[in-house]
Amino acid sequence: MNLNAKLLASLIALALSTAAHADGPFRNTDNKNLKDTAEGSYPVPYKKPTAAEITDALQRVRGYMESHTPTRVVHRKGGAAITDFSTPVADAVMDTTDADFGLQAYEMGVVHAGMLRAAEVTGDRRFSDLTARHLQFFADRLPYFRAQEARFHLERNNSFARFLDPRSLDDAGSMCAAMMRARAAKVGPDMASQIKVCGDWVAKGQFRLKDGTLARERPQAVSLWADDMYMGVPALAELGRMSGKRAYFDDAVRNVLQFSSYLFDEKDGLYTHGWNANNPDAPHFYWGRANGWAVLSMSDLLDVLPKDHPGYPQVLAQLRKALRGIGQLQSGSGLWHQMLDRNDSYLETSATAIFVYTYAHAINQGWISPTTYGDIALAGWAGLSTRIGKDGAVDGTCVGTTFAGDQVYYYNRPASKDALHGYGPTLLAGAEMIKLMANPAFEIQYKVRTYHFVPKDGGQTSYREHP
Repeated sequence: MNLNAKLLASLIALALSTAAHADGPFRNTDNKNLKDTAEGSYPVPYKKPTAAEITDALQRVRGYMESHTPTRVVHRKGGAAITDFSTPVADAVMDTTDADFGLQAYEMGVVHAGMLRAAEVTGDRRFSDLTARHLQFFADRLPYFRAQEARFHLERNNSFARFLDPRSLDDAGSMCAAMMRARAAKVGPDMASQIKVCGDWVAKGQFRLKDGTLARERPQAVSLWADDMYMGVPALAELGRMSGKRAYFDDAVRNVLQFSSYLFDEKDGLYTHGWNANNPDAPHFYWGRANGWAVLSMSDLLDVLPKDHPGYPQVLAQLRKALRGIGQLQSGSGLWHQMLDRNDSYLETSATAIFVYTYAHAINQGWISPTTYGDIALAGWAGLSTRIGKDGAVDGTCVGTTFAGDQVYYYNRPASKDALHGYGPTLLAGAEMIKLMANPAFEIQYKVRTYHFVPKDGGQTSYREHP
């Protein structure tokens, strides 16, 4: 295929992926000159969003999650509700809807992080009420499912298996961090006993490399996944905040830096999805969501890591390097590709949402420059907003993905509104964008048909030379 054919294929893929989710083309409403012949149309709503518009999108997502995460126990066959919890029955399971969102899955931990952040930013307790409802259900029904397991020995067929017998970082880390955040915010019941179970798994139970890096025994006997930065580091960081013990912070920092030494490509500024000891020189595959988990874990760690910790500047420097590499690969729709460096792979929602949140949050925290990265966050939200349906469903998210060794697998992972991975990041992104739009440190100027994040103490700009 020659260069022109490749370019045409990329443009067609971009157009088809965008058209499936947007009502465009859009005109920039900040351009009041309707006769402006230099004004183009956009595949996404390229504009400065208002807090009301973002809040409306977040409320739709919240409503969708409310209706698709029932907290009740039913019979596995037939789905009839169980109301007598005095004696467990063998076929008792947590209810689910057609979306099959797991209440204890690691993705739901990110949903709770998003709900708590949205409640904080908007002041609307309906967001945190969902978290409170889920946690109260866990507190109320954990004894029942523990008794069910003791009586029937269902092993992993028990609906509370992740809580009763965690066996991986996926079972423990994300939900553990969410429960600690809820506890700090005084949302829902105190889940201290369950925090201990999942926290002990992350800190002491998970398989590690000899140097202490959190690892897995699949798909090769000694494997690293970039995903596990998020599955482990935020939990360790929150354990440090909750307990005041520096050892947890030390462990979290060590893991960020060691994961990065194995997986971060200094030349491209990206994380490869995985590494295995049997083939350490394998080709790199820059999967979008894996990079998302990496930058989100560093952001979460910096939020609670004491600034005088010797690892603080190292983690911050690593986050900055990753955000620079990722930012250069944003597509013309504001979204990022499934494979970040491959423009012919589809535009994917969950990675985009994580990146939007992390850029916006890093700007709001003063970690990166708004003049450099504000436009990237703004354009990212423009693209992400087209993936939020009128009913609050978040579409275009890659389903669960293992560490693989070929592009065919990654390219062809399905994208679905039933992939829970997109919902929490979208809530986080929207909440942080509300803060970004109101950040008093700079103003967002619309000049020459685009946006400029101008620090208020950065001197006066001048457009005298522009006609």
